[in-house]
Amino acid sequence: MTEKQSVDSLCVNTIRTLAMDAIQAANSGHPGAPMGLAPAAYVLWTRILNHNPSNPDWYDRDRFILSGGHASMLLYSLLHLTGYDLSLDEIKNFRQWGSKTPGHPEYAHTAGVEMTTGPLGQGFSSAVGMAMAERHLASQYNKPGFDIVDHYTYVFCGDGDLMEGITSEAASMAGHLGLGKLIVTYDDNKISIEGGTDIAFTEDVQLRFKAYGWHVVAVEDGNDLDAIEKAFEAAMEVTGKPSLIALRTSIAYGSPNKQDTADAHGAPLGEDEIVLTKKNLGWPEGAQFLVPDEALAVYRKCVDNGKAAEEKWQKLFENYAAQNPDPAKSWTMAMAGDLPEDWDADVPVFSSDDSAIATRAASGKVLNALADKIPTLFGGSADLAPSNKTIINSSHDFQKDNYDGRNIRFGVREHAMGAILSGISLHKGLRPYGGTFLVFADYMRPSIRLASLMKQPVIYVFTHDSVAVGEDGPTHQPIEHITSLRMIPGLTVIRPADANETAEAWKQALQVKNGPVALILSRQKLPIINKQKSGMTAGLPKGAYIVSDVSGTPDVILIATGSEMGITISAKEKLAEKGVKARVVSMPSWELFEAASSEYKEKILPSAVKKRLAVEAGIPLGWQKYVGACGDIIGITTFGASAPGGTVLDKYGFNADNIVKKAMGLLNR
Repeated sequence: MTEKQSVDSLCVNTIRTLAMDAIQAANSGHPGAPMGLAPAAYVLWTRILNHNPSNPDWYDRDRFILSGGHASMLLYSLLHLTGYDLSLDEIKNFRQWGSKTPGHPEYAHTAGVEMTTGPLGQGFSSAVGMAMAERHLASQYNKPGFDIVDHYTYVFCGDGDLMEGITSEAASMAGHLGLGKLIVTYDDNKISIEGGTDIAFTEDVQLRFKAYGWHVVAVEDGNDLDAIEKAFEAAMEVTGKPSLIALRTSIAYGSPNKQDTADAHGAPLGEDEIVLTKKNLGWPEGAQFLVPDEALAVYRKCVDNGKAAEEKWQKLFENYAAQNPDPAKSWTMAMAGDLPEDWDADVPVFSSDDSAIATRAASGKVLNALADKIPTLFGGSADLAPSNKTIINSSHDFQKDNYDGRNIRFGVREHAMGAILSGISLHKGLRPYGGTFLVFADYMRPSIRLASLMKQPVIYVFTHDSVAVGEDGPTHQPIEHITSLRMIPGLTVIRPADANETAEAWKQALQVKNGPVALILSRQKLPIINKQKSGMTAGLPKGAYIVSDVSGTPDVILIATGSEMGITISAKEKLAEKGVKARVVSMPSWELFEAASSEYKEKILPSAVKKRLAVEAGIPLGWQKYVGACGDIIGITTFGASAPGGTVLDKYGFNADNIVKKAMGLLNR
């Protein structure tokens, strides 16, 4: 063994032993993957990856995603060793309360973690979004001699990632788009939690990815550092295809009794086995959390190399800005997530004298007005753009060799779309949105949940929002979906009642920077409400407001959202004929209303008025909070039916007469 090989071996085994020791100390974790992937991780992070540990947010850094987030100790070891703000004490505190080393990597919690991973397939799929963002921004801002956007997205994934359906969706799309700067290392260790992968996973992965249009490189020995480095270099030379490096590894490499076994996947090796493993690896006897000086010196070169790389880029950008001041200013604003001046100046205002319009159609008009002012708006639909109204008319499609387009054709890939939108957002520089029918939000839920966990400002455009979908029947009529989305912490759900509320909803969504927003829009045309009578036309940012009021204290408060607002206003007029004073409140967003002051809430829903009726074409769960013990709810607790939309609504009791009946029942209790 040469001196270089000896130091390389020391560096690789430092990762392995740190992972073993941290997991054993926590008595919890996944040692197998970090031990098997240590050589590839060492090569990538010290020889290939363009990153600056002193500034993890440097714009033109390469992105690294550990899709198999259970292998978090691999990432934490790399972050500590290469000089990120992650101390050895934090490694020792793995998986403990308040540590920077949680069980799965968490975005914005640990310096250098690019995204929260753990749900398998999410990291792989969001990385596709990051690679798309890089290509689009490069096409928008790079000039001859000034490639200010020029970086790679690297992923480590395993068998579990590749079994997940979301990965198939995302890989297919990445191949179609020819994302040459996406490089995935597949940890082919033949082991899953239940045993060998041959019990459930026998496909030819390499052939599958070739069929997707990927460049595939096989490395048969996961410990061959030179072969691994050459594989990365070969992948970087292929510019028109994403690359998969199929790396044959041994889970828990070095463990005499647990290497290549399922036992090493998700449990500590055990103290006795760690002693044997360290001896097998030539590690000092009894040493725990040891980082040899020779190994640390190699890893810490990343600090100086990273600073030099960023300084070189900064000089390039300064020269770029001197020659291209307007694009440079636009780039800086985009990366900061700032909106341009007068970004909402051309948002249409709809008159109550105008014809009725579906909120999905109003959304399309608003989106296009905003897109003309906000060049960072970037998105599309899961093959439903004509119905979702998500096309930016002034742009063209984002496609291979035409990456400057702003319209993304996601295909029928709802789950991948959700994760890709998160990746675009995490990359920074763009404001992503994606559309589909509300009923298909179920396909996206894991991605929406993760976006909420990471506080990413993604905008979801969900149309066809109720049983008013009509003839397509119960398979396409959302019932529980709005309530289900409201249950996700950090997600703002907005269901506008008409075109003007839709415009306000878009404006509100674009100003949210700390979480995703779901816009819930109608298929059917809705009347444009005259809110001037109430004197309150800008209440949407507070989640609820009075649309139509009465003099003095109301006898009953009618609360509605979306398409049910029109019939609720009609019901108020019929109640007035009976001498009943009814206040009508629009509550498009529970989350925004909960963020309002207690004084404002009391003004809208005074505690003295106990008789309240909520009207929403969906599961009534949750409305009890707003109607109270003396109130009632008109909702739906069964699946829908196939018939014209108006008929379905009427049969389920969404008409003015039923609202009047329910309100009178409350008053007569």
